[in-house]
Amino acid sequence: MTVTTAGALPDEVYDIVVVGAGVVGTAIARELTRYRSRIALVEASDDVGDGTSKANTAILHTGFDAVPGSLESRLVREGQRRLAAYAEESGIPVEPLGALLVAWDDEQLAALPRLVEKAERNGYRETRIMGADELYSHEPRLGPGALGALEVPGESVICPWTTTLAYATQAVLGGADLHLNCRVEKVASGPPHQLATTRGPLRTHTLINAAGLHADEIDRLLGHTDFTVTPRRGQLMVFDKQARGLVRHILLPVPTALGKGVLVAPTVYGNVMLGPTAEDLDDKTATGSSAEGLSYLRDKGRHIMPELLDEEVTAVYAGLRAATEEDDYRIRCHAEQRYVTVGGIRSTGLTASMAIAAHVVELLAATGQELGAPRELEPVRMPNLGEAFPRPYERADLIAADPEYGRIVCHCERVTRGEIRDALAGPLPPRSAEGLRRRTRARGGRCQGFYCGAAVHALFAPATPGGEPFPRPEVGP
Repeated sequence: MTVTTAGALPDEVYDIVVVGAGVVGTAIARELTRYRSRIALVEASDDVGDGTSKANTAILHTGFDAVPGSLESRLVREGQRRLAAYAEESGIPVEPLGALLVAWDDEQLAALPRLVEKAERNGYRETRIMGADELYSHEPRLGPGALGALEVPGESVICPWTTTLAYATQAVLGGADLHLNCRVEKVASGPPHQLATTRGPLRTHTLINAAGLHADEIDRLLGHTDFTVTPRRGQLMVFDKQARGLVRHILLPVPTALGKGVLVAPTVYGNVMLGPTAEDLDDKTATGSSAEGLSYLRDKGRHIMPELLDEEVTAVYAGLRAATEEDDYRIRCHAEQRYVTVGGIRSTGLTASMAIAAHVVELLAATGQELGAPRELEPVRMPNLGEAFPRPYERADLIAADPEYGRIVCHCERVTRGEIRDALAGPLPPRSAEGLRRRTRARGGRCQGFYCGAAVHALFAPATPGGEPFPRPEVGP
């Protein structure tokens, strides 16, 4: 296995190349490494999970409100079970908070029984309608005027950064090659497929397109016009950890055709999130926030939970979802080309990722790909970024064995020198301050790096003045 960021690509023909190292692409690559094939995962950015996957609402969905009978519905249900088990095994933080779909008017209240029926058609039978009094007993800080709610106890929040990194780490340790800074620009259909990338040519017998926002563009390079991706921007606001006590559940609106609407939800990092917007755009790079979007969120938040707006905002971000013409995933196998498209994967892609990967492996049989018998992958254990579980600075056993876990660098997020050292020495080390933040939370708190930025930079780039090496603890026999 190799991880490359520059230079020429290997002069070989891979069995399978996966384009796109978001949460879906890394899940597919991980699943494929269970089979003894030469796998490459190529990504246009300098890190995994650097696009849509890093900027979502981080909810582990039950699939209760998916379109019944759709591919998305099936894969979300299956993916939720798979990812919940994988998260426990791998140390990915998950908090099972449950969700409340709040009805604010008579029309929304009347829609709740239909949502119960829809959930049952999707195989989820744990929803329950509650009245206003019970709702306010569950969420006393909710704004006035709510008429009732639908309880969905199986909804959870998860760490999307750790999930993608875990998939990619296991894929690389399982033998896959990861080529970063490698944008696919042209494809000459095979066999073998000839890919022209920003780092030179790449060849593969089978191609899997998991390029997210750019999946339709890759599809067209292979001669297909099945769908068009319309980037749907979701702007979000993140409130300080002091707001965490205001909300106990994931608070959802009654969904619309554009999605689940504006929610208020805790994060596994101890913050509270408000968003997202749903703006269909033409620009696939428009990840900036707008005054109009933030004003809209504030208006919505003031209605849902007025006290939340009194808390400090620590971060604002926006993500682009890959919306298409159909209200379903666009996963297609083109057997004659040995090519699989994995497109139209929207906000539920995080939840469905492992099931999507298994589905793609099933489709590969139609391409004539001989995968052989699967093997068990060596498990990975990811560093905990969640507040519901002990962090390194709280663990006396870790600190006794290695004092670096007791030396805090980022005080807002309680990130230690030991965690930063481990991230820099890991199989997929960060190549930017943002990559380090997604691995450790360093510079992600209230001060946004104002106080710790210089110290983090000194550790990130030890050659700079003031940088110090990370001492390794001596390990006895």
